[in-house]
Amino acid sequence: MKAIRIYNFGGPEVLKHEQAPDPKAGPGQVVVRVKAVGVNPVDTYIRAGGYGDRSFPFTPGADAAGIVESVGPDVRTFKPGDRVYTHGSLSGSYAELVLCGENQIHPLPPKISFNQGAALGVPFATAYYALFYRGCAMPGETLLVHGASGGVGTAAVQIARAHGLTVIGTGGTPKGRELIAKEGAHHVLDHSSADYLDQVMKLTGGKGVHLILEMLANVNLGNDLKILATHGRVVVIGSRGPVQIDPRDMMGRNADIRGMTLFLATGPELAATHAALGAGLENGSLRPIIGREIPLAEAARAHEEVMKAGAYGKIVLIP
Repeated sequence: MKAIRIYNFGGPEVLKHEQAPDPKAGPGQVVVRVKAVGVNPVDTYIRAGGYGDRSFPFTPGADAAGIVESVGPDVRTFKPGDRVYTHGSLSGSYAELVLCGENQIHPLPPKISFNQGAALGVPFATAYYALFYRGCAMPGETLLVHGASGGVGTAAVQIARAHGLTVIGTGGTPKGRELIAKEGAHHVLDHSSADYLDQVMKLTGGKGVHLILEMLANVNLGNDLKILATHGRVVVIGSRGPVQIDPRDMMGRNADIRGMTLFLATGPELAATHAALGAGLENGSLRPIIGREIPLAEAARAHEEVMKAGAYGKIVLIP
């Protein structure tokens, strides 16, 4: 099979498209014939060495969608020919074939394309985990999704709207803001506007928002604390550097800053998350948005694009 392999940490240029051995399914394992691969910002951090040591060479990636090629002994849930999406893998998803544990793959409904399936694993699970496990979101609350036009942001807008929250989404480009509105946000703001914080407070009648999902904490966190309601929460999903805050903005509101990483989610939490996502896919409330397709051989370009400002949907690689 063809796969992307990394022989040393570094920039996008270390992603090599080459021949690799076909994986074989052992006990409790499944091989999936990949139709599309999801590209996540965390993939770039792993490539650069930001998530600890790895055995070289390795194939990056956790998210993909395709068709079950073969199953190993003791696999009961899936059979060859099943449509599935992956969240995690044993061999890396940037490849024509990916080896997964049985608990790392999930059914892909017929109405959902393979490209959309590749956009599910990390972005939608992150959004769900941030909203309900870390953010303790409740119907009737007001949510601000800061940077709502990317993969995680659009997922959060869809999930929150389906669960009865009032959703405010921000985007930095007209195209991104149009997408945020289309995906269900009640209000859409330009976070590059000088008065967008005042607009948030006006939309909430001066009370502030109950929950913020923050994609770029190093830029926004200090201001986030000023627009929280009493007992408000900020869940930090992404940050690219340090930030200075005034703790008094939290103290005066009994507010919380809550970090999160999906890597620390437990097995039962992930199982429940994907069960909920599956229900949303079936009933039509969840619909992953694809921003662009890039050939697998051009994975380096995808890693450059995924880190640019002005996110719009999900980038997927096509083997």
